[in-house]
Amino acid sequence: MLAKPTLLCAIVAIACAAGGIASSQTFPNRPIRIVVGFAPAGPADVMARLIGQHLTSILGQGVVIDNRPGAGGTIGARAVAESDPDGYTLLLGNTSTLVISPLIYKNVNYDPVKGFAAIAALGTTSNLLIVNPALPVKSVGELVALARAHPGKLNYASAGIGTPPHLIGEMFKQRLNLDVVHVPYKGAAPALQDVIAGHVQMMFATASSVVPHIRDGKVRPLAVATLKRTAVLPDIPTIDELGIKNFDVTTWHGLVAPAHTPKDVIATLNRALAAALDDPDAKTSLAALGVDVIGGTPEEFAAYIKSEIPKWAAIIKASGAKPE
Repeated sequence: MLAKPTLLCAIVAIACAAGGIASSQTFPNRPIRIVVGFAPAGPADVMARLIGQHLTSILGQGVVIDNRPGAGGTIGARAVAESDPDGYTLLLGNTSTLVISPLIYKNVNYDPVKGFAAIAALGTTSNLLIVNPALPVKSVGELVALARAHPGKLNYASAGIGTPPHLIGEMFKQRLNLDVVHVPYKGAAPALQDVIAGHVQMMFATASSVVPHIRDGKVRPLAVATLKRTAVLPDIPTIDELGIKNFDVTTWHGLVAPAHTPKDVIATLNRALAAALDDPDAKTSLAALGVDVIGGTPEEFAAYIKSEIPKWAAIIKASGAKPE
């Protein structure tokens, strides 16, 4: 009497396995969701939507952007880490979600290395120190003098605790011994809007998010937080040039899937992303945003994420940044 159920179970198991193989071979056969751990209209969101449009054409399936802001991007990252590893739920990860936040927050409930399968890096972008045009400063020196004359009176915005704008701001304060108040937001977009509105005086923001506003005169750039000037704004000096040596912080973005996603699905997504990044229109759009395209293999991106952890751990320690 036991033989029939056992045989039936075996048949069901084989059928399920076969179905899993078939589904990976025909991937994708339904829409793909890219989770962004920050608010709409921020740099990560803009990049995800741009890449999503090209992936839709390449893969022949719709790509939906799912914004889940908060806690330095960890809410969205955790949701992806806990999703089914089938390639249909991806994370537009960045420096914050995949490296910084897991170092700062105690209970993110995901491992940035073991919890995800890397697909490929998208690109890097420079960080700029910007101020509201009404602030009576036109250089870093003038900003420092104003902050020292009015300790605790100036504010700087960030995309949230543990995000690159937060850490860069803390580094800037620490290196120059400034008393400036941190105001965290749930994403770069609302932070930037309050700088434009004059509710907060300044922030460090990615070139991709502020170049249009700089050109419209809504914010004033004072310096670049990299060792080399950015090609999109070549007249803006680096903080290093201004005497604060080795002040070099770059923000990067890339696509990852939940750990244990089939390798052939990762390979399909990697090829599609490579084609999207190689598209002339995508290149032009990304360059206009100040993004330097990276691309590459899943293995290269996985190694890059791992190598960033000790670097940012040192930056966090030096800045003295802690959850608020």
